[in-house]
Amino acid sequence: MQFMRTLLSRLTLFLCAFLILTYGISSAFAAGVVVQGNRRVDSETIQSYFTGSDQAAVNKGVKDLYATGLFTDIKVRRDGGSVVIVVTENNTINRVAFEGNSKVKTETLAAEVQSKSHGPYSPATVDADIERIKDVYRRSGRAAAKVTSRTVDLPNGRLDVVFTVDEGDKTGVKTINFVGNEAYSAGKLRDLMQTTEMNFMSFFKTSDVYDPDRIAADLELIRRFYLKNGYADFRVVGSDAQFDPALGGYVITITVEEGPQYTVGPVEVESHLRDIDGESLRPLVRLSTGEIYNGEMVEKTVDSLTKEIAKHGYAFSQVRPRGDRDPATRTVSIAFVIDEGPRAYVERIVIRGNTRTRDYVIRREFEIGEGDAYNRVMIDRAERRLNNLGYFKKVKITNEQGSAPDRIIVIVDVEDQPTGALSLSGGYSTSDGFIAEVSVTETNFMGRGQYVKLAVSEGQYARGIEFNFTEPYFLGYRIAAGFDAYAKQSSVNQYSFYQSNVTGGTIRLGLPITEELTFSPRYSIYNTNITIPNTTAHPYNDCNNPIWGTTPGFNGTDPYYNNSCLTNGEASLALKEAAGNTLTSMVGYTLNYNTLDNNRSPTAGFFAELRQDIAGAGGDSKFVRTTGEIRYYREIYDQIVGIARVQGGDIFSFGGNQLRIVDNFNLGPSLVRGFAPNGIGPRDISSGYSSGNALGGTTYFGASLEVQFPIFGLPRDLGLKGALFADAGTLYGYNGKTNFSSNGVCTPNDAAPLYTQGNCLVLGANTSQIRSSVGASIIWASPLGPIRFDFAKAITKNQYDQTQFFRFTGGTTF
Repeated sequence: MQFMRTLLSRLTLFLCAFLILTYGISSAFAAGVVVQGNRRVDSETIQSYFTGSDQAAVNKGVKDLYATGLFTDIKVRRDGGSVVIVVTENNTINRVAFEGNSKVKTETLAAEVQSKSHGPYSPATVDADIERIKDVYRRSGRAAAKVTSRTVDLPNGRLDVVFTVDEGDKTGVKTINFVGNEAYSAGKLRDLMQTTEMNFMSFFKTSDVYDPDRIAADLELIRRFYLKNGYADFRVVGSDAQFDPALGGYVITITVEEGPQYTVGPVEVESHLRDIDGESLRPLVRLSTGEIYNGEMVEKTVDSLTKEIAKHGYAFSQVRPRGDRDPATRTVSIAFVIDEGPRAYVERIVIRGNTRTRDYVIRREFEIGEGDAYNRVMIDRAERRLNNLGYFKKVKITNEQGSAPDRIIVIVDVEDQPTGALSLSGGYSTSDGFIAEVSVTETNFMGRGQYVKLAVSEGQYARGIEFNFTEPYFLGYRIAAGFDAYAKQSSVNQYSFYQSNVTGGTIRLGLPITEELTFSPRYSIYNTNITIPNTTAHPYNDCNNPIWGTTPGFNGTDPYYNNSCLTNGEASLALKEAAGNTLTSMVGYTLNYNTLDNNRSPTAGFFAELRQDIAGAGGDSKFVRTTGEIRYYREIYDQIVGIARVQGGDIFSFGGNQLRIVDNFNLGPSLVRGFAPNGIGPRDISSGYSSGNALGGTTYFGASLEVQFPIFGLPRDLGLKGALFADAGTLYGYNGKTNFSSNGVCTPNDAAPLYTQGNCLVLGANTSQIRSSVGASIIWASPLGPIRFDFAKAITKNQYDQTQFFRFTGGTTF
């Protein structure tokens, strides 16, 4: 007991001595540090940075004080036993201002700079901010921008920091050069890129702005193009971008190594799974021996095999393509090896960066979720789908280790981009005249991934309003559902002797069967009102209702006037019968097959579409209409694309109903160029008015061959192409009413020299005779939209057909 008391007493004395010694040393040293020059930072704070009197401790204290950014100058001297610290404090920033910036918003610049209001002023930080601002302008295509700074002194040690910007001219991409390419020209490779070169149209576009991220995406497009065309050894050796002050833009040099072109050798499916026979999966393979090697088909085969194996319960299976190249024969033997992969599960899917798009819109692109077996192929497929949505500037999916070795956390980093557009479209065509459209479109409505569009059009011969809505994931399934509501009005023109008002809507679904094949059922209901104008400008019904001073021979008093009403134009009896309101209720579907490499400007691939509508689900019309189209694109030579197209259609009535003239096919240049709108097919050639009264037909078919090519000597980026074409087709089979007499007896129409309409039609051109034409076109993918000039000469025609040598169509969205 005595021992314990002695021990405690000694420990207490030791602790007291330690505290006194420590406090004394600290106090003594603090008392030995003298701070001078400080106005806002208290002395005790500055003294706390100096924990020793030796030179190393003093140097460290000075370095740490500079790191605070509160001081512009710190000097140290010794005065006897004291260390004197003389500081010069930084001023405080009152505000940060920007001058001269118009192309880049102030908010964008303020977010980039490190100098902030109410923070300390540091010349070094301001210099770094100048470089940050220049980098912002470089990314926006103005690498020559100049930035300076100045300060405005204020009382109490405050100041304003002002950045002055001379934005300069746009400095985009002047030249894109390729080194090492032999199989494909530099022009072809430049066409693959989203980045374009500067030219006189740079005022309208932003694709010529140098963007490293976009260049990286372009290199991937080029790589995939070469792999798709058999160059399995292809690689991008390097990419260099240099700003040339003399040119006022960037010069980009891309060095590639093509290697030889390979064909496909033996292809096999090698399964190491007990219950899966490789040969049974052969129908899923997208490549065949002897064809050009296609890296895209390899990816699609891996996707198909992975999905099929998962259906058999092998959630952890892996499909790995193995290619054995034979440089001597230039073939690639491909084996799709199926193994049981490591058992790993998705612990969580973490989504970051989406400020607008809802999480579920991103998650639904994944075919796997939390708790499912991890599969890299499905993750890659989800990344491609997210990139293809167009909702994001960039998408990157990475993995992190989960809470256990067999748990994986999937990280999805996205960056939202604007998806709405307010556009004004305008154009002119020889059939529709001038037309303008104002539309508001949102492809990611309220961040839910829904498509919404409202469009109002006003034209020379037509006007209308339309609303479209599409939900791409109906009821949580990959089924597109939507509806359209519209009201359209068309007036008389040189190709039409009537006015129409159509009001209706459509409900539709889109059911993807495979990646290329889609089945789209729909239901439509619309009301059509046909009126025949009878005015001095358009006397198309004056045989029945003569107009004084307009109808030839009619003086307003004589009931037995000399009827020459047909000489100034008259609507056909069939058209007059169609006048009034007709309600059409019909169901239909579209079967679509698409392997095109680019839907807007295809150069390779196959497109086929079958459409069928059945009217008779209520309403006044009863008919079955079937149309189909097949297009095939193939690059004949570098940037010379051949196009083959066939099309056809048939319509027939049922239930004792007669087809109205407006239900028939009325075709012209869409079937055979060189013919006017409604210029092909059966016509009413009753005395004196064969022109302008097309009756339409019930059957058509046609084919065309076209070759598109760049115009020699013009920059490819201008988007100008030439085309040569040959068309052939026919429209026939008018089955409508021809006798409109109440007693079934036709009245002669040959009371020459006067003309009367009579009560029976005289048909012309109701024959399956083939019409044909040849011609040339100029096609311009202009910044204001696609514009096309067609010059066509009819080779074979019927005597009653209406031809048209020149046709111009164009439109814009700006």
